[in-house]
Amino acid sequence: MGKLGKKARKFAKKNLQSVLKRQRKNKSVFKKKASKRDEHDDDAEDQKGVTSELSNGRNPEGGDIEDIALDTTFSDDDSDVAEDDSESDGYLSEDLSCTYVAESGSGDYLGDNSGGSALSLQNREIHLDLAKKTKKLNRLKEKDSEFFKLLESYDKDLQPFRNEETFSDEDETSKEGMQSNEGKFLTVSAVKFWCRLVKEQHNLSALTCLINGYRAVCHYGAKSTGVFDADSCNRIQNSETFCEILMFMLQEGDNIFRGLLGISSSKWRKETILELKNTSKWKALKPLVKSYLRSTLFLLNQVTDNEILAISLIRLRSSMIYFAAFPSLLHRLIKIAVHLWATGRGTLSSHSFLIIKDLASVFSSSCFDTCLVKTYKAFIGHCQFMEPDLFKHVQFLRNSLVELCSLDVQKSSNKAMICIKQVAKILQQGLQMKKKEALKKICSWQYTNCIDLWVMFTAANIRDYDLQPLLFMVIQIINGVALLFPGPRYLPLRLKCIQWLNNLSSSSGIFIPVSSLVLDVLEYKVGKDGGKRGKAFNFLSAVKLPKHWLKSKNFQEECVSSAIELLSVHFVQWSYHVSFPELATIPLIRLRKFHETTTVESFKRVVKRFIDQVEQNIEFVQKKRDEVAFSPKDQQSVESFLQLEKHNGKFRFIEYYRSIMDKAASRNLVLNDKFTGAEKIKKDVGVNGKGHSEKRKVDPDIVGKGDRKNGKKTKV
Repeated sequence: MGKLGKKARKFAKKNLQSVLKRQRKNKSVFKKKASKRDEHDDDAEDQKGVTSELSNGRNPEGGDIEDIALDTTFSDDDSDVAEDDSESDGYLSEDLSCTYVAESGSGDYLGDNSGGSALSLQNREIHLDLAKKTKKLNRLKEKDSEFFKLLESYDKDLQPFRNEETFSDEDETSKEGMQSNEGKFLTVSAVKFWCRLVKEQHNLSALTCLINGYRAVCHYGAKSTGVFDADSCNRIQNSETFCEILMFMLQEGDNIFRGLLGISSSKWRKETILELKNTSKWKALKPLVKSYLRSTLFLLNQVTDNEILAISLIRLRSSMIYFAAFPSLLHRLIKIAVHLWATGRGTLSSHSFLIIKDLASVFSSSCFDTCLVKTYKAFIGHCQFMEPDLFKHVQFLRNSLVELCSLDVQKSSNKAMICIKQVAKILQQGLQMKKKEALKKICSWQYTNCIDLWVMFTAANIRDYDLQPLLFMVIQIINGVALLFPGPRYLPLRLKCIQWLNNLSSSSGIFIPVSSLVLDVLEYKVGKDGGKRGKAFNFLSAVKLPKHWLKSKNFQEECVSSAIELLSVHFVQWSYHVSFPELATIPLIRLRKFHETTTVESFKRVVKRFIDQVEQNIEFVQKKRDEVAFSPKDQQSVESFLQLEKHNGKFRFIEYYRSIMDKAASRNLVLNDKFTGAEKIKKDVGVNGKGHSEKRKVDPDIVGKGDRKNGKKTKV
């Protein structure tokens, strides 16, 4: 028997049962051995396979429903460096002389809890004497270096004996050190004196004391995980001291570090810090900068007051270049910023996104990947439910994520292709099996918001980048969803599918037929014409309608008004095109049929007006088309047809379209305000009759630890 030809082999590969069985067997054997790298090597072949499976509706494998989760599309590494992962780093060693400069200049640096005991006075005298001797040794080092070296050699010889006698018990020593710090309070006068020294003289000793005080403020009320506790080392005397340290470090911390390092406030390049890493200035300031950044990150992870969080994010954004020297702190900043972006509201979420955007654009490409993966996971995790008061926030999350993806379209399109393949697998299961679990997963806010995200990304960048493969896959998925849910209860989901297709068509300039999907809406016949009006229903917060609503007059009105709006959007894009008369022929036939059969006068008026406007536009285009001399094959002339009239906006259909859109916008605005107001009243009343919109004051007694991982806020 001769060798089969190309067409015969292709037919056998697709249709013969023996070939399909062999493919299933091979696939099951080698499925576990395939590496992740092999899965993503050839996007074009995978796209072709997904498209063909969606189009022919075959399932070569069969079997149970595979559990495919949209929020586990990407895997990211959440590990931090062990050195920087502890929540409680130690205090910086302070210059003893600085302590008593503050005492002589502004009263007591540390107020005594016991009212000034004899032990406290003795300790002060000892510390003062040590400070004087340290100064004498420094002067001796400058005057007679050889004698100072001799003293150091004797000191090294005595060191082993000193360690045995004096420091034999480390636990007792640490306890004594902690006990000596007990009863001491950080006063306002000392803090103000340090602030003046730092601002006027750039005093490093005073800055170290301020950094330690700032750390105590940020860790106030939190349980300590290290040897030193914030309450035992530096106790905050009152709320005034708390606010003084907090506001000074947040407002002036970045300016102080830039002044000491000689960095201009206009420099945002990470290379600025990397170039300073080997200099003596940076080596001296590195512990201070690290402590400041760690304390601020700890504050962001603990405090629950939105105003403090917003101020901290604003000031931390100006100090972003310092994170180039601390990769683990950079990773922690991304996690905190993404969490606040997803769970926050208003300005807090906006400031968090600005930090994410700056990190993705200023730092390396791996940082962009981390930001993109974490923001996508946070978006998918927080859009499972779409209540009226959450609708605007989810829209903000989607728009900001699209803006982030647009920073690097090439990388983002690769990530988008991976996500779309996951979406296509879920849809494929629904089309093949039509089981309850698969349909429920598709008809969900998480699934629709995922499609909505990549539709917006494609529409925003299709003109400037080659996103044709992504565009065609998204269009196929949207058509598959509309085909899978044709019933009247899924009217909101069908309307979303048509809106997505209209958006992609207008942004790409590619004709996408949506008229049949729109006109099918007019054929929904559930209740009698002119039925009773039901309760108001918000389409923005549902993908599926309740059964009782289908028999109401509201449902019929929504079907007619939505069909006219969506057809207007579709027709206005092609109203100036040379093929508009042919494009509108079949829709007009179906609209005339609906106009004849319906008995509701208000529906008749709306549909008749739309038909008249379309017919007038057909006559106008037909008249202009009869005047031209080019053939349909002349693509350049076809594209330039009526471009001058389009630019001048003299089309009557465009004026009609604007009036339709204005009415739709006002109707949606009234509906949104109504449902948002009702939802706010429910939340304000609550179960216990208490509101949830109170804002906390800036006070150390109420800056507590919030369990942000579980979305809870607790007061310590």
